[in-house]
Amino acid sequence: MRKFVLGRGAAWFVFYAILLFAASLSSREKNLSLNEPKAFCGFYIDCHLHAAVSEVRKTKRLGERTTNGEFYIVKVRVSSDAKRATLGLLTVDAQIIDNQNRRFERDLQAETQLGEQQPFERRILPVKSFEKQIVFDLPNDAENPRLDIREGYGVDHAIEAVLIGDEDSVLHKRNYFTLEQQLQTADVRK
Repeated sequence: MRKFVLGRGAAWFVFYAILLFAASLSSREKNLSLNEPKAFCGFYIDCHLHAAVSEVRKTKRLGERTTNGEFYIVKVRVSSDAKRATLGLLTVDAQIIDNQNRRFERDLQAETQLGEQQPFERRILPVKSFEKQIVFDLPNDAENPRLDIREGYGVDHAIEAVLIGDEDSVLHKRNYFTLEQQLQTADVRK
């Protein structure tokens, strides 16, 4: 009986691994346009939280700060379509990736020039949203910058790594936000 149970468990594991890798390898990278939402499903498969880029501005000057490249000021709208639950993103990680696969972290010091803002990790009432501006300091040679937003603790990423079809699963392609400039380059002063 024990061999039977172990055999079934091993067969299930192999079958699941095949499905996981097949789904991940057949996934395609997706570039999301302005106002096109990205869902955050988590391991409960409760895709009620969404993020979308609603505005992108570029400037050489932000408050008292100047850059040799360009500041990208990205406005992100976070929303919940849950009917009753108050939800929120956990430990948000936002990076810009360019054509050379260079990664650029948020410039938190530059973000202080925008004034007081709520954190990404705030709770959202049912069917509500909020917007937050984030800033990146990119060099002039950064081409085709795309924003990647992830959320969750380390344990969340470990669980999602083995969820079939999850963007964070092993070998799965990412969904990026294109950062097409929709406004003129402006001198942003506080």
